[in-house]
Amino acid sequence: MSAHTTASGSTWAPSSRKPPLRARLLRASWRGLPAKRHDIGWEPGLVVPAADGSPLVTDHYFPRAEGDFPTLLVRSPYGRGLPWSPMYGVLFAEQGFHVVLQSCRGTGGSGGTFHLWRNESSDAQATVAWLREQPWFDGKLGTVGPSYLGYVQWALAREAPPELKAMAVQVGLHDPYALFYEDGALRLDNSLAVGAGMTYQHQGTGPFLRAMLRLRRRVRTAVGTRPLRDGYAPALGGGIPWLDEVLAHPDARDAYWQGADPGEAAARRTVPTSLVTGWHDALVDQAFVQYARLRAAGCETALLVGPWDHTSALQQGWPEVFTESLAWLRAHLCADPSGLRPTDVRIHVGGGQGTWRDLDAWPGQPAVTSWFPASGGYLTRQPPTDSAPLASFRYDPADPTPSVGGPLLSGAAGSRDNTALEAREDVLTFTGPPLSEPVEVVGPVSAHLRVHADTGYADVFTRLCDVDPQGRSVNVCDGLGRLRPQDGRTARLTVPMSATAHRFAAGHRIRWQISGGAHPRYAPHPGTDAARVDATEFTPVRLTLHADSALLLPQGAEDGQEVTAAP
Repeated sequence: MSAHTTASGSTWAPSSRKPPLRARLLRASWRGLPAKRHDIGWEPGLVVPAADGSPLVTDHYFPRAEGDFPTLLVRSPYGRGLPWSPMYGVLFAEQGFHVVLQSCRGTGGSGGTFHLWRNESSDAQATVAWLREQPWFDGKLGTVGPSYLGYVQWALAREAPPELKAMAVQVGLHDPYALFYEDGALRLDNSLAVGAGMTYQHQGTGPFLRAMLRLRRRVRTAVGTRPLRDGYAPALGGGIPWLDEVLAHPDARDAYWQGADPGEAAARRTVPTSLVTGWHDALVDQAFVQYARLRAAGCETALLVGPWDHTSALQQGWPEVFTESLAWLRAHLCADPSGLRPTDVRIHVGGGQGTWRDLDAWPGQPAVTSWFPASGGYLTRQPPTDSAPLASFRYDPADPTPSVGGPLLSGAAGSRDNTALEAREDVLTFTGPPLSEPVEVVGPVSAHLRVHADTGYADVFTRLCDVDPQGRSVNVCDGLGRLRPQDGRTARLTVPMSATAHRFAAGHRIRWQISGGAHPRYAPHPGTDAARVDATEFTPVRLTLHADSALLLPQGAEDGQEVTAAP
């Protein structure tokens, strides 16, 4: 192929190879995407030196056209094949970007040893130094990608190079601790999913599928083993050193986690950032933290929240997610703002068919209403007259309350029928009357609880549900809090329950669900002061809810504009 001339007058002789056939076939199967602008080429197997000199294997996708094009850096621990090659290499190159798709250290053929976060900032900076030497690099750099591919974006932005002009973080991670723990409780389901994904996905489709099938066959044994620490290795095909370290450090204040979260420092660099998440994404709360940090720093920021979980955002939601990210990157790297939304925030309001709504900011200033539990399992707006014990249940960690749906990494995520769960004796429910008119809950949900634990050691899982006229109860949002002995056996605690945008239709009822856990989403509390992963003896606990507890619901949205179509 003949040499290309850039706008600056430099020339380079690109490879004449086309992207892999499997990538082109998958790309051809997608519908609802913007029309391609360029034929593209592919330079596979480039070697970029990491910060320590380890070879980072890198593929380069590019438009087959004369002139300058900005560059997108996509760093992945999951390999450079499907689906990353067509989703990022092919699609974005077709739209007029050089795409540098790189395997992180210790994955996908790259040298060195993978660690969950320690090398990403320095290796990203080393890659930018390599980019500066390439004849096709025009000095304008963006980043894009989901999940851990979002983490490496924050890691680069911690000390943002001057070339970095925009970031597009999709269902992204910035805080590894919060991926694995909630208020000190191990997110067991997430830990197993991340262990399998990080270990096998970069090896290719075959090894990854076999690993996931093995995990599915052995997950029940893995989560039921005592001590729990010994259970994961057979399910994941062997021990994983970095996962052992995670399990050994459940305290966020431990020095082990120091420097793991680059997001706060990155926000101060004010790189224009687009954030995409879903209401049932396992990382949805991290997206809201990212948004709040960026807004506080005065950074140009956009937020899209769809009706997705972590996986479906990149499958069913991909046309919306890709279009959103493409418009943002074009606006900031190509001086073309024509595809941007009219407002900074777009959310999907669930319930019924659901609608999209444009907002100037998230979450605005919604009015917060309190709902109170009452005798007989009722939920009412009438405040209690005392703080007397109201209802109790026995939680047995040897037979833990199961998890149903919610924000997970696994395929069990999302809204699910909670009817069978709520029939268990270890689950309390308080249900309001049929609504005479619709009620919208838009914003962060929380619970104020007064709870007595007869052992002094317990978790409290609290969930908001929507009950339809037929009695089917579906989860909306939830959260978990922990009772600590220093708080006394009767303690007050506030449990954040994430955020939502949900419309309870007329005739539906609002339900508050309370239990002692959600397994295997969270490792069960052993009922003692033993670490969850080391406990071999379990002690049942009786939990008693007092009447002066409350469910706090933010109602409505300010200045919202309905939009009839997806973004």
